[in-house]
Amino acid sequence: MIEFENVTKVLGNRAVLDAISFRIEKGETFVIVGSSGMGKSVTLKHMVRLMRPDEGTVRVGDQVISEASGTRLEEIRDRFGYLFQGGALLAWLTVTENVALPLREKTRMPNEAILEKVHKTLQLVGLDQDGEKRPSEISGGMQKRAGLARAIIRDPAIVLYDEPTSGLDPVTSRTIAALIDNMRKQLGVTSVVVTHDLPRALSIGSR
Repeated sequence: MIEFENVTKVLGNRAVLDAISFRIEKGETFVIVGSSGMGKSVTLKHMVRLMRPDEGTVRVGDQVISEASGTRLEEIRDRFGYLFQGGALLAWLTVTENVALPLREKTRMPNEAILEKVHKTLQLVGLDQDGEKRPSEISGGMQKRAGLARAIIRDPAIVLYDEPTSGLDPVTSRTIAALIDNMRKQLGVTSVVVTHDLPRALSIGSR
């Protein structure tokens, strides 16, 4: 489903990615583990072409995303959901409005259908009672769950998680890890998780 072939990326005169090659299969939870600054997030950004390799090729399915542009690039990106490290919620919108945003921007669904879809997705992440709150009114763990709801609202085939448990207490960290595992079991999505948390990586990763 996702394949890196001899991918190299140099940043600040250092090869952050040095001719790396791997393949992620459909439906697995693939975990990339390492300490800070070792290129984990850089690897994720290459998967959705937020960065381009200096050398090598990145494929998503039968498409070469590292060379895609315009409409073709947008079509490939539509296959992804992305949970950013900090949740990346818009402070002036409610949780419901944040989660609905991809549907409002990318689809022509009527408002009633959007709200129904948002409610079901918030139920999935345990936030169905918190939709009218703003990000400042909920905890960091709840913000991560809201970010996850937004990432999966359009039923993506692939979800990328950048340090999903970073900065969370152990209980909340386990909750997020369980949600990631449920995405694979219930929705059959391919998950790519970047983390420095080795115990959590071992608990949720299929590889």
